[in-house]
Amino acid sequence: MGLLFLESLPGPKIYKCSRCKAHSASHDAIMSKDFHGSYGPAYLFKSVVNICLGPIEERQLSTGLHIVNDIYCCSCQQLLGWRYEKAYEENQKYKEGKYILEITRTVKEGW
Repeated sequence: MGLLFLESLPGPKIYKCSRCKAHSASHDAIMSKDFHGSYGPAYLFKSVVNICLGPIEERQLSTGLHIVNDIYCCSCQQLLGWRYEKAYEENQKYKEGKYILEITRTVKEGW
């Protein structure tokens, strides 16, 4: 196994993996705080770092049927949330290519 290179985010407010503290997302990348994940509150982000994608699957979510990938911390493999690949409903298309981070799976730095 080779060396693991993790991206460090600039800025004062960073979300990190709660298990290994690898950077996951910047506060500036939040699109919405009005989401709910499997483990409680979740935020929609336009970009995240240091993640690995799980397999693509169809999932029935509260806003309808979507095609998603689970996302995992690339350092410790903790499940962090999911990425929207495709939304079937026209009013949900804005989520495509965006990420949900479960807030209980992250810690804040810089607050």
